[in-house]
Amino acid sequence: MIRDARVLRAGFVPREVEHRDAEVNHLSSVLEPITNGEPADTAIVTGPSGAGKTCISQFVTERLREEVLDVEATYVNCWRNYTRFRTLYQILDDLGATIDIHRQSTPHDELVDRLQQHDGPRTVVILDEVDQLEDPSVIYDLHSLPQFAIICIANKEEELFSRVDDRLVSRLRSSEHVRMDKYHDEQLYDILSARAKWGLDENVITDDQLYRIADAAAGDARLAIGILRTAAGKADRENQERITNDILLDAAEDARAQIKQKSIDSLTPHQRVVYNIVRDHEPLGPSEIHDRYTEKVDDPRTKRTVRTYLSKMVQYNLVDAEGTSRDREYSLVGSEAASPMQ
Repeated sequence: MIRDARVLRAGFVPREVEHRDAEVNHLSSVLEPITNGEPADTAIVTGPSGAGKTCISQFVTERLREEVLDVEATYVNCWRNYTRFRTLYQILDDLGATIDIHRQSTPHDELVDRLQQHDGPRTVVILDEVDQLEDPSVIYDLHSLPQFAIICIANKEEELFSRVDDRLVSRLRSSEHVRMDKYHDEQLYDILSARAKWGLDENVITDDQLYRIADAAAGDARLAIGILRTAAGKADRENQERITNDILLDAAEDARAQIKQKSIDSLTPHQRVVYNIVRDHEPLGPSEIHDRYTEKVDDPRTKRTVRTYLSKMVQYNLVDAEGTSRDREYSLVGSEAASPMQ
């Protein structure tokens, strides 16, 4: 049943992207100067989860690398590499410049010096989930180096700007902004149809079923592709000739659970403490959450930072926020909140 499993994987970058021509062209024009050996502006790519921000950024950089020999690219997941050291180390590692760096004892400034001395091809640095950085000064480190072009990916501009100092805010505000909206159901159907065409045998899933996946995913391409992948895998293991509606129903629940667990596993240690407090004592207001949080950690972050953590968890469907900013309360997202597959 599965012709090419790569096509169904979450991180797969297709040869053609659906319904993002304007965004692709905008980001390509921002990065174009590096193809002539000139510095490029920083690009900020924003939009909700599953809007294709990472896919588009990787698609554009891959296309640049196909066209120009002297351009490289490196990708950093800042949710995983949330410290300044980890981010700088990841970039240097991709550049092959970490051979004699000791992770425990090398100072940050030495890593920055290494980047300053880099005399290889101009490099596009994709900082995904950039608003997750505990120390956003790493953006400033890179911003001052003309041999690197930066793509900052975040859900919301405001949350990125609220975490950086004034010297960087003014620079980021003057950067090029590529904004993405949620996909419509018809657009998600087209994305799923293309994945099914290249990844699955013919006639194993109907158009109606693809529409139902698109409807259930509510604009989130990551979830939609996850449902399709999970359903195809289950049908394949059961030696079915096609994906049945029962398999599709189970796949929707499984895909949501997998994405939710992956998001929980990705939380930083401080975010995990906040999440556990909401889980154990819901519903709670932000002040009470912060009070409980400060009791549990040795080096507590500010109330503002904890509110940013909570906002991130709302965007990733881990917690719900009810009420206005003055009387807001947070609780865990229940399974009944998930949109059902009819």
